[in-house]
Amino acid sequence: MSEAGRRGQRFGWVFATVWLVYLHENLTALLAHPAGWQRTVGLAALFGFAALYLLLVGRLSQARHGVRRWLTAVRFWLILVALLGLAALQVPGAGVHALTCLVYIAASAMIGLPLRQAVPFAAALVILAEVLSWRVPGWDDQGYGLAALLGSAASGGIRLAGERQQRLQAAQQELADMAQRELADKAVADERARIAADLHDILGHSLTVVTVKAELAQRLLDVDLEKARAELRDLEGLARDALSDVRATALGVRGISLPGEIAAAREALAAAHVCAELPGATDAVPTRNRELFAWTIREAVTNVVRHSRAGRCAVRLAPGSVEIVDDGPGDGPPAADGQGLLGLRRRADAAGATLLVGRREDQPGFRVRVEVPS
Repeated sequence: MSEAGRRGQRFGWVFATVWLVYLHENLTALLAHPAGWQRTVGLAALFGFAALYLLLVGRLSQARHGVRRWLTAVRFWLILVALLGLAALQVPGAGVHALTCLVYIAASAMIGLPLRQAVPFAAALVILAEVLSWRVPGWDDQGYGLAALLGSAASGGIRLAGERQQRLQAAQQELADMAQRELADKAVADERARIAADLHDILGHSLTVVTVKAELAQRLLDVDLEKARAELRDLEGLARDALSDVRATALGVRGISLPGEIAAAREALAAAHVCAELPGATDAVPTRNRELFAWTIREAVTNVVRHSRAGRCAVRLAPGSVEIVDDGPGDGPPAADGQGLLGLRRRADAAGATLLVGRREDQPGFRVRVEVPS
């Protein structure tokens, strides 16, 4: 059972018990009646009416909160008929006060029955209370008809308010689901755009070079077999690099690659309003040097964006070296001693390369250079 259902059942019982206080007229009248079968039957019927009413209200609260739907129209009608029978059994001992039960029956009908059945039935009970009050000898009008009318109207209002609240909650949930679906669709679209951009930036040049080298190797087959073989070896390396980039990009775990870092450097420098001079090709760099050079470009460009206050930055790429220079005043030692450059130095040492970091000698600016022995 949900929390809402438990609260509905608990408070339903509380409210139903409170409203039973109005049956004190029936109890007083029955206790004041002379001992006999009329009082005995009436008291039994009164307690049975109260117990059945409490059970009915508790089930109504559960049904309204969607806990279970056992109260079909047929079962509800049977319960209403049983309540009417218990009210009738109180008439010999309680007299006109037995009409108090009609208020409870009418209010219950307005909550549990379909409205097209509940409204006529409640109206019939109101009329019945008025007619009996005026027509039965010894009875007088004590407002039971008006009480049944007001109780029915109040119960109907509570029912309509509850149904309106449920429709509102359903609409809010639908809107929330739609918003969540839209966010999911946007995330998918953004991921597709990211993959498309990565493929364009990372693989566009590589695939072009592959095509050119394949055409060149085909022409060299009949002219210079050794050069054709060299071109084919380069073509094989480029194809492997391109395939690796495709797999990593599609999986979203691209990590780091030389073409990717050049593309990222272009975006970062443009965002920092730094004029960039970047290499247009990476195929001359051997595969064994690509990862180290990519890390060098990433760390150096990060320092340029964060510390240099430069207006221009150049990335110079060669098969055995990469150099990043800028023309900014820089922050000197803090940039050189940063954790990123320390990590880059460890990578360079592990690859047997030389890392040079410091101020430029020819002009103002900063330089990061990595050289790999041939």
